[in-house]
Amino acid sequence: MRRNKIKELWQAGEPVVTGWCQTPDPFITEAMTRAGFDALVLDMQHGMTIGPDRAGVWLQIVGQCDIAPLVRLPWNEPAYAQWVLDAGAMGVIIPMISTVQDARKAIGACKYPPMGYRSNGPTRAQFFGTDYLARANDETLCLLMMETVEGVQNIEQIVQLPGCDGFFIGPSDLAISAGLPANLDCKDPRHVAMVQRVIDTAKKHGKNAGIYVTGPEEGVRRWKQGFNLNPFCSDLAVLVEGVNRNLAEFRQRLAD
Repeated sequence: MRRNKIKELWQAGEPVVTGWCQTPDPFITEAMTRAGFDALVLDMQHGMTIGPDRAGVWLQIVGQCDIAPLVRLPWNEPAYAQWVLDAGAMGVIIPMISTVQDARKAIGACKYPPMGYRSNGPTRAQFFGTDYLARANDETLCLLMMETVEGVQNIEQIVQLPGCDGFFIGPSDLAISAGLPANLDCKDPRHVAMVQRVIDTAKKHGKNAGIYVTGPEEGVRRWKQGFNLNPFCSDLAVLVEGVNRNLAEFRQRLAD
């Protein structure tokens, strides 16, 4: 089976250089694949109306490169995991895991029996090798999103479930859950403590964790904190930033 580059980098203690895709547009996806990332995440939850058909095309493009394609699912529903894993995702990020029951449902959808209840039929993933069924549980990642106070409170029980490969923090929703303003790089002590608890628990149990960050500076800071899947660059954010910067410079030069 195709190796999972993320797991290899984790095992080597090397940073996973990660980008975030809010659109599966083929041309933009091709540009992202040529940029030099180790991993790319397709955001089906908050990306621009991304259903399974468009996600499948994205996975075909990213899958031609030495890049680990991950998909953040729209919700904790088994069908979403089935679609993207069969299409060749090397892992999924599953939102709003608050209870052990939520986690069991998510893990079960991602793992073949006896660990889970994923149905056999790796449509495009079959191209990864005839041993896909035997090795998929080890190579594909099931990352559970910690983005509620309840989820963080239950993390010690969740992390011990077989098939839990690690966590991914949604900092804005975590802030909202704590009654704080929506904020990505939140400095409130309650938020800081919950984020630290996630990484401490993951490391204690030999797992890994990632977090959505505001840019390269926070990405490196989180890496030093122990997080190692920190998307610091979004296709849409870079596009908007670049347009605004060039437009402002042009107007300034007109006024000079």
